[in-house]
Amino acid sequence: MADSVAEARAAIEAAGRLPDDELDLAGVALQFARVDAPEADWRAAAERVSALVRGVLAEPPPEDAEARRALIARVIHDEGGYAGDSETYDDLRNANLIRVTERRRGLPVALGLLWLHVAEAAGWAARGLDFPGHFLISLDGTTKGGSVVVDPFSGGGALPAPALRMLIKRVEGPQAELRPGMLAPMSRRAVLLRLQTNIRLRRLQGNDVEGALACTADMLRLAPDAAPLWREAAVMNARLGRLGAAIEGMERFLGLVPTGEAAARGREMIEEWRARLN
Repeated sequence: MADSVAEARAAIEAAGRLPDDELDLAGVALQFARVDAPEADWRAAAERVSALVRGVLAEPPPEDAEARRALIARVIHDEGGYAGDSETYDDLRNANLIRVTERRRGLPVALGLLWLHVAEAAGWAARGLDFPGHFLISLDGTTKGGSVVVDPFSGGGALPAPALRMLIKRVEGPQAELRPGMLAPMSRRAVLLRLQTNIRLRRLQGNDVEGALACTADMLRLAPDAAPLWREAAVMNARLGRLGAAIEGMERFLGLVPTGEAAARGREMIEEWRARLN
């Protein structure tokens, strides 16, 4: 199992050297999943993902966005049995793509990642959307067909503007309204990091700082220039008493964010840690 984890981390690190548009979303997500579940059969999971692609490619390719949405929803949710896990939402398996393919249950971003992978394999433009508190998908049709916003957590249903307005009120409260930037497209790295963030945050909530730090270190393999992750790793190392590693991590953060309030606080923390070392 140690060899499997080492192989997976090497693959993630190699992916971290690729341009964003060359990242294989499902491929990298499966490598992250191998790290957390080295005993699981990740190749079988990859075959289950490929089966979804084959299911979509077996049909005549629709042109408009709504028909494409309906086809992917039928293959993934109706025939494949995938659904959002609202009963055990915080189960870590919901963010592990191997376990998601085994259980046919997952978080919005995990299910959305399958949507993105299938759409790309079919040659259709699709993007993850950074909607507050709930990962969504934008799926394009031809120029004439426009695009559609999809909720992968609820069976791949379409979300027109009134439904999006209801969703933001459910997430942020009854006074919330749609505002610019809520449907901003996410990079591939951002989608993968959002998937892993679910694991990191749940480990922190369970006071598993060691596990959260390991997750953060793996995220940094994919995104070595992600300044906030270096800061978070530094703080977690300090909590674990690893002050040398904390200082090193915060210095990496300052190299990426040398000015501003966060940088000033980072320098103060380094001084505090150095004083404790002495």
